[in-house]
Amino acid sequence: MTQRKTTSKTTSKTTGKTTSKATKSKKKPRKKATDKAPRQKAEPALARALRVDHAGEYGAQRIYEGQLAALEKSGAADAETLATVREMLEQEREHLEAFNQLLHQERVRPTALQPAWHIGGWLLGATTGLLGAKAAMACTIAVEEVIEGHYADQVEALEKSATGSPALRQKLARFAEEEAAHRETARASGGEEATGYPALRFAIRGITKAAIRLSERV
Repeated sequence: MTQRKTTSKTTSKTTGKTTSKATKSKKKPRKKATDKAPRQKAEPALARALRVDHAGEYGAQRIYEGQLAALEKSGAADAETLATVREMLEQEREHLEAFNQLLHQERVRPTALQPAWHIGGWLLGATTGLLGAKAAMACTIAVEEVIEGHYADQVEALEKSATGSPALRQKLARFAEEEAAHRETARASGGEEATGYPALRFAIRGITKAAIRLSERV
């Protein structure tokens, strides 16, 4: 005689239905111990500082790109001047990349005015480049004066702050030194000899300061 295999079942007294003991209870997945808490956004003051610094470096890069395009096309600059502009452009790109990383790290959005600085920076650089090599260097003097002073103010504020980041302070101090070097290079290249230099410097400094104020807020 063959024996039949049976599945053990239990009958509910209230419903009369049978349920299999083989049924497994569903468990909610446990949260892994390795899960990290979401990163906090940067403090408002730090967010404003990083946003405007990023905007400044982005604008500076576009100015040098515009200058280089105009100087190369017009033939108004010698090989040495073109090499100088390319070197300063490369350094601005390094600064911009550093702030790209800081924005991501601190969860800070870039300024909403970046499209305007994309066009405006290039036009400023191209316009001064079309006026000649000395006018392009005059533009560099004016812009770098403002940016260097802006970094110096931020470094001073971080030194006084109990919660200021030493690493960020050192980075800003280095960037300020490099912007000052750009200014002195532009002076040595005859920037102060450009036609209408006082008016040109005054106008470009005003534009740069306005861009900084707007980028802090928008």
